[in-house]
Amino acid sequence: MEEFLSARSMTFQEWMSAHGIAILAILIVAIAVTLLARLLVRRFQRKLEGSPSVTQVLNLQRATTLTHALSATTIVVIWTLAALLILDELSVNLAPLLASAGVAGVALGFGAQSVVRDTLAGFFILLENQYGVGDVVEMQTTASPVSGRVEALTLRVTSLRAFDGTVHIVPNGNIQVVSNKSRGWARAIVDVRVGYDQAVNEVRDVLDDLFDEMRRDPDLYDWVRDGPSVLGIERMADLGQEIRIIAETRPSKRLEVERALRERIAKRLAERGIRVPVPPAGSAPSDNAGA
Repeated sequence: MEEFLSARSMTFQEWMSAHGIAILAILIVAIAVTLLARLLVRRFQRKLEGSPSVTQVLNLQRATTLTHALSATTIVVIWTLAALLILDELSVNLAPLLASAGVAGVALGFGAQSVVRDTLAGFFILLENQYGVGDVVEMQTTASPVSGRVEALTLRVTSLRAFDGTVHIVPNGNIQVVSNKSRGWARAIVDVRVGYDQAVNEVRDVLDDLFDEMRRDPDLYDWVRDGPSVLGIERMADLGQEIRIIAETRPSKRLEVERALRERIAKRLAERGIRVPVPPAGSAPSDNAGA
């Protein structure tokens, strides 16, 4: 009995000397690399989150999505390599396994190439912060142009709600060009048509007085960054001369500022007796119908 136990003990010791130490070293290295990868991912996450701001919640969501994807991918790669090294250390023939995995990978690659393309595109959208939830964007896709407010963003798809309420689900890999209308500042543009018999300087003085009042309006104070101001005559049309007014606004308030400008300009011109030419009855309206 003692001889049998001694033989088994010697066999285990030999196995430990030949393979056990190497397997233990592989596991220790895999654990150390995993911990290092998680540390690097956390640093990357803190860098993405940036400094506190009004968009801090969106930055946290973006950073969390990216770091989870990076962390999961890194851990899968590390422990897959560790498992292969351990199997090789145990003298398992990896050739059939690798061949089968290669065939399965090729088949899966053909079947899931659109998913991989969408996921990679979504990863870079988030990494480069091209747009986020709440942004108003226009997208050129492989199917047709779509526009709306971003309601959801994942690694695979972007959900846009159009102005009429329609929700567009766009695979990230199909996006070719993105025009973001919610970053930095926007420009409100309003063209006002007046007759050729009206002196442009008089119209400019009337509008400047109105714009001075609008700048002091508390309802518009937070919407307008600069202006409104008269840019000058934009076009000499058949029915009159068109004067362009511009104002730099918050991106989300451009349309509201344009509507407010049209309403107040029309009211002020009417009060001052400044005539706005209109097409004769029965004629087709022009592309730009003034204020």
